[in-house]
Amino acid sequence: MKWHETGGGGTARTWVSVVKGKVSVESAKLVSAAKPVDGEAGNRGEQTRPGSAPDPDRRVWSRDSGLARPRRTGWQRHAVQAVRWSVVMAGQPTHRARMLPSFLIVGAQRCGTTSLFHVLSQHPAVISPLLNKKELHYFDHEYSRGIGWYQGHFPTRARARVAARSAGIPPVAFEGSPYYMFHPLAPSRINTDLPGVRLLVLVRDPAERAYSHHAHQVGLGLEDEHFERALELEDVRLAGEAERILADPGYFSRNHWLYAYRTRGHYADQLEHLDSIFGRDRVLVIDSGDFFTDPGPVYDQVLEFLGLPHRGRPAFTPQNARPRSPMPESVRVRLEEHYRPHDERLAAWLGREPSWRR
Repeated sequence: MKWHETGGGGTARTWVSVVKGKVSVESAKLVSAAKPVDGEAGNRGEQTRPGSAPDPDRRVWSRDSGLARPRRTGWQRHAVQAVRWSVVMAGQPTHRARMLPSFLIVGAQRCGTTSLFHVLSQHPAVISPLLNKKELHYFDHEYSRGIGWYQGHFPTRARARVAARSAGIPPVAFEGSPYYMFHPLAPSRINTDLPGVRLLVLVRDPAERAYSHHAHQVGLGLEDEHFERALELEDVRLAGEAERILADPGYFSRNHWLYAYRTRGHYADQLEHLDSIFGRDRVLVIDSGDFFTDPGPVYDQVLEFLGLPHRGRPAFTPQNARPRSPMPESVRVRLEEHYRPHDERLAAWLGREPSWRR
């Protein structure tokens, strides 16, 4: 077990279980034949070959998966916000004694960021925000609140050292807000406030990502249009929004945040932006197809990038899954044609073909 402090002066604590021992040896089935379950990643779903025996030494995804939460009612949203607000307010007076992230998961949305967050949170030296909240949205939505507000979301350094004592190395904090990668101002803000921070980026088949993104917004009650109509409206919805964000740093664009289904899959544009600010040595790009096919080597790569030793064996359980019907083939064909030049630029940037083009 490891705990996260949730109040000033150590008056309240939230206990977060760390799974030890062997994980399930059964392969994940992220997509069913009739109605796919979109586990936030995995391109069209990988299935175990009939009759194949699982390797007990191979780290694989559990058959169990955490479903995406349904939309909260008004009173539920207010209650959750009240709890979080009280925790952050309690932490602000001592914010200078609190941790700041050493690494961030910055995107892309619906590419497996929640699953990666869940896996990394199990490492005894890795400290997630208070209440195990994944997305803080400080560098996109909440930047005007100031660094004290942001730092108030993390435990004190002294408490974190106690929590991570079993790891035998200094603790590191992180969070994962997948809009950071796409927001026009977030990368430069991150580089200013978190010098030396490292970034984790996940990419997946952009056509599947767009479809998953739309299904997620519909499930949360944030989108009323069907997928094809939402794609038709995208250019109108986004027209001038990025420019307005750049011109007015305090401007919040709901359309840019919620409805960039197709545009968020232009990965090369976003990676080139990150590269220009952070340099490639501070950005690790993870192919979600590889991560959801064989998570062990990808997990090893992430730990090496972050300079973390292996401690224990995490449970690989897909998170934020959302059932959805298959994408119409005609829509897929159009999206694949749209993304072809973008994927070619991505392959050149990576120096290899992404999984959905192999």
